[in-house]
Amino acid sequence: MPPAAGRLRLLALLLACAAAGRADAAPLRVGEAVLEPVSLASLPGFAADDLEAALAVFRATCAKPAGPVLAEAAPDAPLQDLATPCAAASGVPPGGARAFFEQNFAAYRVLRPNREVAAERGAGFLTGYFEPELDGSPVPTPDFTVPALARPDDLVSLEPGETRPGLDPALRAARREGDALLPYPDRAAIEDGALGSRARPLVWLRDAVDLLVLQVQGSGRVRLPDGRSVRLAYDGRNGRPYTSVARLIVTGGHLPLEGLTLARWTGWLRDNPEVARGLIRRNASYIFFRIDDAATGDGPRGAAGAPLTPGRSLAVDATLWRYGLPFWLDGSVPDPEGGSTPLRRLVVAQDTGSAILGPARGDLYLGTGARAG
Repeated sequence: MPPAAGRLRLLALLLACAAAGRADAAPLRVGEAVLEPVSLASLPGFAADDLEAALAVFRATCAKPAGPVLAEAAPDAPLQDLATPCAAASGVPPGGARAFFEQNFAAYRVLRPNREVAAERGAGFLTGYFEPELDGSPVPTPDFTVPALARPDDLVSLEPGETRPGLDPALRAARREGDALLPYPDRAAIEDGALGSRARPLVWLRDAVDLLVLQVQGSGRVRLPDGRSVRLAYDGRNGRPYTSVARLIVTGGHLPLEGLTLARWTGWLRDNPEVARGLIRRNASYIFFRIDDAATGDGPRGAAGAPLTPGRSLAVDATLWRYGLPFWLDGSVPDPEGGSTPLRRLVVAQDTGSAILGPARGDLYLGTGARAG
């Protein structure tokens, strides 16, 4: 995700009316957040948003099975049950999206009362991600030297909130060796050959910077020399903690945060290859891919299994929120001229990411290619 980020003045969650209603008056809680009831009509810009577009994304997510979330183990957590609105969504006539959301959902402001800084208690934090378009080759050449690897057959992925005996709870994947589960090799070890014959390249990219961009965004399209284009889709990671290389560049004093764009920090990495190698290897997280032939005409598939829609698909913390939940965003995002653009719209939780942690944290999918980037 790009380091340029938007501050949200309001991050509101829409819960199904049946799931939201409770006999007691105790506030609902998710993680560190308290959910404060608000009216849909009070959401700034709600009356002007294209809710037909949001409904289409909601329907696509309903078509996929929704797994449990860890938050529902808490007695004061909302059930996040979407069965009733999903059933109702299929019969909404054209032009009926607004009535559908008003009749099936209640809104809650996501507040974090324990934050020391008052301004952060009612604010969310939003970043954006996209599907990059890169050049590559099906075989290694002098111009394409870095492989994008397929998922190894010994990789065991853990579901949100899942733990295994003897394995560090902070690890989100493991390596199966016989009956044992061991920590999976980190990025540096994988680059140094720790996977052995299990390292299966799908395509070869220009350099380690292109691979990093592909892995941070989670998917991408790769143009091959014969004119074909293949889509690489996320197919698991080694479960190690994610470290932002862009942040390391800033904290190391190499570039200022002000005006830091994707093009600028990736350009700096290419101009400083020796330092870049060390910084990239400090990000222990490593992403594996598969070739997705079925989604060529749509957006890449998010963790919910549905194609992502630019500007309407949101990545959330999957240990706290169920895929398919609608969220209302109210804030601003940076524009290319150095100013900011208002952002007020209904989006749907369809994806997650290793850096998307906490109840007021989101990552908005923005599309494919350089303009989206």
